[in-house]
Amino acid sequence: MDRFAREGLVFDVRDGGPPDGEPVVLLHGFPQDSTAWSGVTPGLHAAGLRTLAPDQRGYSPGARPPGRSAYRVREAVDDVRALLDSAGLAGAHVVGHDWGGLVAWALAAWHPDRVRTLTVLSVPHPGAFARALLTSPQALQSWYMAAFQLPLLPERLLLARGGLLLHGTLVRSGLPAEHADRYVARLLEPGALTAALAWYRALPWDAGDPVGRVRVPTLHVWSTRDVALHRSGIEASGSFVRAPYTLEVLEGLPHWIPERAPERTATLVAGHVRAAR
Repeated sequence: MDRFAREGLVFDVRDGGPPDGEPVVLLHGFPQDSTAWSGVTPGLHAAGLRTLAPDQRGYSPGARPPGRSAYRVREAVDDVRALLDSAGLAGAHVVGHDWGGLVAWALAAWHPDRVRTLTVLSVPHPGAFARALLTSPQALQSWYMAAFQLPLLPERLLLARGGLLLHGTLVRSGLPAEHADRYVARLLEPGALTAALAWYRALPWDAGDPVGRVRVPTLHVWSTRDVALHRSGIEASGSFVRAPYTLEVLEGLPHWIPERAPERTATLVAGHVRAAR
């Protein structure tokens, strides 16, 4: 399949690997798209796994609804359920990075019957993140989330001169330039950056919809040079999982784990899937 639909929105999806392999859903974050997983999928396919990597709402050109409330995590979770339904799958192994990780945490907590195993890259469980905001430097590291709440100004600054500021910020944070090129080019499409930022602007709605405990086998991966996410929230995440839980720490890597460590990511995910069989 190369697309699926939900409530009038059309999502692009990359479907690869053995058609009869165990399915793995790969969820990207901001400001990525499904190509974030392009270095990871060959290793998963070699392990006999089928991969489904959607461009999430705001990133697929056919799925950019207006309004902040349309970008609540609850909506993104239901998008993944629609993907599974469209593919005829009762469940899948779910992997998420950045915002995709938050969607993965929520999907596993709210719909454990659809998640065989959970792998989250970079982001803590939302409950652990909330705790870290009060007890660690996490609030300072999350300054940009408050800045993104401003109307219009973030778009004007980030897209000025063909997205030069956004591109430079991504590269300085450790994202390889070739990936930054692709992501910025997509966000230069009309309305694309506003839709991507709407995930942040929907946070007031998300705050009233707690994620809760996770009861599926969980692999959590964090990198020590992640400037956006403090270790305290990562280390507290295990207390929100009522199932086998493993924390894997990657030394010396920045936030962009799928792009910077694709082979290692594939090895970890494939091993986690095998262990759950």
